[in-house]
Amino acid sequence: MSKGADIDVLDRKILTVLMNDAVVPYTEIAKQLDVSAGTIHVRMKKLMDFGVVTGSQLIVNPSIIGYDICAFIGIFLDKGSAYNDVRQQMQAIPEIVELHYTTGIYSIFAKVLCRDTNHLREVLNEKIQPIQGIQRTETFITLEQGFSRQINII
Repeated sequence: MSKGADIDVLDRKILTVLMNDAVVPYTEIAKQLDVSAGTIHVRMKKLMDFGVVTGSQLIVNPSIIGYDICAFIGIFLDKGSAYNDVRQQMQAIPEIVELHYTTGIYSIFAKVLCRDTNHLREVLNEKIQPIQGIQRTETFITLEQGFSRQINII
């Protein structure tokens, strides 16, 4: 399916149920939407084949497993052409959970999760800032995540 793919109301309802809880069995979704489980299976296969659904994931609460610091790092590159090399090197840093190539004052904006401020300092000083092509960084520590959600598709 192309950008803005034609998905119907049933597809959107199925996706909404699964976006709220990715482990709901197809049989339960079928009951909720008054269709057969086979219909749900066929629709999901179609949505995956067309790239509307690219996977599913289990969401872990980082603070409960000891990662108490969430920070965003604005990264200035020496030049824009360094992006691909920098991105590849940053992908190897497990504390970076999101990376965005951006417009504005930062070339890259990264979300990192760390155990504490010492761990954050280590990630910055020993893993991110030494990467060839990075000019400098600015770090913003999150005090609270107000909410996190997917786009409403209904």
